[in-house]
This record gives sequence, C-alpha cells and structure tokens, in this order.
Amino acid sequence: MRVDPTHPPFPARVVVTQLSPEVEAGRFPAKAVAGDPVVVRARVFADGHDVVRAHVVWQDAQGQHTVLPMPATGNDWFAVEVPSGPVGLARYQVVGFVDALATWHAGAVKKLDAGVLDRVDYLQGAECVERARTRLPRGDRPLAELARWWRTARPRTSAQLANRLAQVAALADTLDAPADATVGPSREVWVDPPIAAFSAWYELFPRSTGEAGEPGTLATVRRRLPYVRALGFDVLYLPPVHPIGRTGRKGPNNDPAPPTADVPGSPWAIGAREGGHQAIHPDLGTLDDFDALVAAAASEGLAIALDLAFQCAPDHPWVAEHPEWFRHRPDGTIQYAENPPKQYQDIYPLDLAGEAYGALWEACRNVVRFWIGHGVRIFRVDNPHTKPFDFWEWLIRSLRAEHPDLVFLAEAFTRPAVMARLAQLGFSQSYTYFAWRHTGRDLRSYVEELQGWPESDFLRPNFWPNTPDILTEFLQTGGPAAFAVRAVLAATLSSNYGIYGPAFEEAVGEPLARGSEEYRDSEKYQVRHWVWDRSQGLGPLLARLNQVRRTHRAFHRFGNVRFHTTDNPELLAYSRRDPRGPDTVLVVVNLDPAWPQSGFTALDLPSLGVADGPFAVRDLLAGRTYQWHGAVNYVALSPDDQPAHVFEVVPGRLAPP
Repeated sequence: MRVDPTHPPFPARVVVTQLSPEVEAGRFPAKAVAGDPVVVRARVFADGHDVVRAHVVWQDAQGQHTVLPMPATGNDWFAVEVPSGPVGLARYQVVGFVDALATWHAGAVKKLDAGVLDRVDYLQGAECVERARTRLPRGDRPLAELARWWRTARPRTSAQLANRLAQVAALADTLDAPADATVGPSREVWVDPPIAAFSAWYELFPRSTGEAGEPGTLATVRRRLPYVRALGFDVLYLPPVHPIGRTGRKGPNNDPAPPTADVPGSPWAIGAREGGHQAIHPDLGTLDDFDALVAAAASEGLAIALDLAFQCAPDHPWVAEHPEWFRHRPDGTIQYAENPPKQYQDIYPLDLAGEAYGALWEACRNVVRFWIGHGVRIFRVDNPHTKPFDFWEWLIRSLRAEHPDLVFLAEAFTRPAVMARLAQLGFSQSYTYFAWRHTGRDLRSYVEELQGWPESDFLRPNFWPNTPDILTEFLQTGGPAAFAVRAVLAATLSSNYGIYGPAFEEAVGEPLARGSEEYRDSEKYQVRHWVWDRSQGLGPLLARLNQVRRTHRAFHRFGNVRFHTTDNPELLAYSRRDPRGPDTVLVVVNLDPAWPQSGFTALDLPSLGVADGPFAVRDLLAGRTYQWHGAVNYVALSPDDQPAHVFEVVPGRLAPP
C-alpha cells in the first residue's frame, strides 16, 4: 500500500475529503492528549455503486505506525478511534479504495437471496479472491483454498453458499488497501501531556506569602505548597519572579508618583541592575531557592507554572545593551506600554516585529530554555496577542521539538479570531471570556460555541473567574455567594480552570473605582497578607470541588457538556458524561447570588444514561442522596446555604430509605 500520494497509473475513482481532526486544511496541528484515543473521520466515496472502504495510517511521535480499518458510519462517512501514542507530533493519512472483493460479495449475496447466483458468478468470485492475494497481510493458504472452492464449487444447498460467502466477507475485512488506493493528505496532531487537558491552577504572589510583618520569599512559597495541594490544585502559577525596575516604578493602586521610594513595584516591570528575565528578584531569594521550590512542589504533586512576559522595565539590561529591540518615539525616547487611558511608564514593550527581530527572537527563546533548565514545563504567557503570530509559531514549535511536554497558557482576552489563532499556533490552553458570561443564556451559548467545530480541534478553554487584572462587577456586588457560584461554574463547566487564589478565597471584591475592574490595593503594586487557612472562606468549597473533579472522569476532558432545561432562568442545569465509562454528573447552579431560587428541571434522560423511571442522584457537595422520578424534578438552592448541586447520577438505582 502506498503511504505517500502519487499519481495512479489510471484515473482514481475514490475521493478522500473532509478530514477530522484538521485545522486550517492542515496548516496547523490539531490537538490530542496522551493516553486518549483520537477519533479520525473522513468522507470517502467513489463513482458508481461499488463498495468503498477506508483505512487510517497513524504515525505516532516515536515513528511507530498503526494501520486501522475505518468502519462506515453512514452517508459516506468513516470513523475510527486511534491510540494517540506518546507526547509529541503525530501524523495520519486516510486511505480510500474500491474493494473489488467486497463489491463482488455484496452482489453475490443479493443474487443468492434472489436465487440467480450462477456458475459465472462463482468464477468471478474466484478471480476476486485470487487478486486479493497481494493485499493479504499474512500467509495466503486460506485464500488459495477459498479461490479453489469457488472455481470448482458444486454446492448442494444455499446454506453451503452462504457459509462460503461469509468466509469471503471475513477475508475482505482483513485485507490491506490495494496498490491503487487513493491516499489522502497528511495531517498533523500534537499530542499533549494530560495536564494540558485537565488542570486546576492556583495563582499567588511570592512576595505576599509571608506572615504579617514577614517578607514573602521563595522559601515562604515552599511553606505554602501543602496548603495549595490540600485545596486540590495541581498547578501553582507564579507571576514574574525577576528583578523589578526602579525607573517609573508605580506605587499602590498604580500611583505614578508614590509618596515613598520604597514601594515594591509591579512584577511585570521586569529587569534592573540585578538582572533581567533570567534572574531572581534578590528579595525573593536565589536560583538555588527556585530549584528547591520546583523540587518541593513536585514532591507535593504540584507543577510550577511561570509567567512569561516579554517586556522590560527601563532598567532592564537589554535596554542599554540592545536599544534596537525597542520602539522609539519621534523624540528619540523608547515607547512605553499604553492601553488608554492606562499608561505604564514602568514597562517597555519589545519590538518583536522590528528590523532586529532575529536576534531578539533568539534571546526570548533562550529565556524559555533557561527556565526549562530549572525544571519549569508550564508557562502562562502574558498578552501574547500583542506579539507577532509568526513569533509564537516559531517559538513554540522549536521549543517543543526539544521538549514535547511543554504546556503554554495564552493570557489573551482579545477578539475571538485572535484568540483562536493563538490556539492554532500551538498554545495548549486559552483564557476565555468566561469571566464576563453570567446569565444562563450567555453561559450556555458560550460553552456550546467552544465545544463546536472547528474550535474543538485546537482550542482548550481555561476558565478563570478572576485574575489580578479582572474583578468583574458580578464579584464586586455579589459578596461571597457570587464567588461560590463562579467557582462551581468554572470548576464544572471546563476541564481546565484557575483562580487568583487568596483574593478569591477571601472573596475580595472592592474595586479601585466605580466601573473599574481593578482591585483596590492590588497585589500588582503592593504586598498583601492573607489568612492561609483553608477551613475559612471558600477554602472548603474549593477543596471539595477539586476532589470531585479528580474523582470523576466526566470532568477530565472538555467537550462533553450537555445543557438541560429549567423553568427558572436563574437555575442553570448541565451534565457531563465520560464517553469511556459510566461516570455521569449533573450540575444545577443558582446563578443569583442574592436570593434563593427554585424550579423544575426538564432533563434529557438519554444523555444521562437513565430510563424514564426512578433513579438516584447523589449530591457530591452536600453528601445527600435523592430519589428522582423521570425528567421533571424540583430543585431549590440558596446562595447562603448551598448555591449548587453537583450530582453523581446513579441510573437504575433508588435512593436508600
């Protein structure tokens, strides 16, 4: 069988088209997860009425080939699940062909049923069997015996004919594609590590991890690791840990003229005389301290995610050494960052599309390589939508050629097309608009959009209800109940989610000003001290949600959310079902943080795997079990008591008395 497409010696009859997974007609790799099967689909058809078959040839990241027949699923579609193989770049091709043996068999069965199968048909069958010899993957003795039978057959009963026809059908199912098969175009699939598809992120500022009156350091972050792990998170994300520039340093609440000179400044104003992107802020510790943190985190089952912000403070060594790496204004000064009306005089953007881009790109890649060398495999990338697309494609592809297990999260709250492009370029996960979707209608339409094609082939959402930059009006005005609602939604609607940790746990909701999404006394510009007691605030809810997520495989992959109808728009109901097993969960959330809400469900029972009768639902948050009857059931939720049900669905069983 040819794997590389070439011109056939005669006109090809078969068309292979509409491949899936496929991104931009093969321009970019689709995404998969190590350990999960990949569903390969294609539409394969030919002229006339002959039987058409399809195979997929899968080459995994280690070069191992798997050839699998693709069952027909109707209307010229073929599909099969393929083992993804190890982490890295895999490729596949779909091979389509007219199967002469299967075509003869289909006709012979019809003739046998009509009583018109004759001697010429037997001889044609023998010829088809003999021609199949080149397609047999093993010895041809059974084939030779079968061909001889059809040449000399004198069957006495139709049962004998039916038995031999069944042998032909079984033979046809085992054959390789013929040499004149149509080979579809090659498509790439990037196979990520499982943490790219299922993760819970916790963000904290190292300088705020000390006790009151104690400076936070990388050593105090190490003391917080058991706390973060006990909450059930598996990724600890640190904002930049590098030296902070002094020129233009901002004070509390982004004050451009702080009253004192000893303000700590923004961690995103990277670089000072102590070093740049490959240095640790001296107040936090040393590189040895960072290495110890990474090792300690691994022993706790936590991965460290590091912020990747390609921008510089005016004091960054690159400013003096490579002024050509920055944009200059007409007066000769370097252009600082702006997002009107905001101005960031303490940050200089890098000119990644300037004339000196080649050396600058290499310097940026060396930054990532440096931290990879110190054990980091996960990077949260700051504002990637403000850098050239070609830069990210080059950077991610070249780094993954060296380290296939890297994970990149795109912090890009931007236009949908730009967000999608970044995902296509290779970002493993993407921030989304989840923070601003609050009504049931908006949440449903947005999740269904993210689950739809083509986004499902390349974009993995990571739902964050808050960040150091985002404090939505819903959180500002809804109190702790609003934070609880958003925690449940983020953790159960998406397989990847994260929180800006201590501020979220303590339900910090005071904005800088009316109409602003900036926090008052933001940690971006000053040190804060937190409670660090997981029994307080939202800690118990977060710990339980993460335990439920980890235990129930229905949450482990995005794309399986099914919404159900309620008669109250403030109640949002949805289920998730593990396609690989019986695990099904049903979530009902009160979207109103101020008032109790109640109503009736109208469940799609088949999607829950239950019949139209009594079944049990076990509340995984409250520990209570209920007996429900059919699709219509009553639900009442109070924001102060229990804002949501997260049910395990137990089909065919009744609740205990």
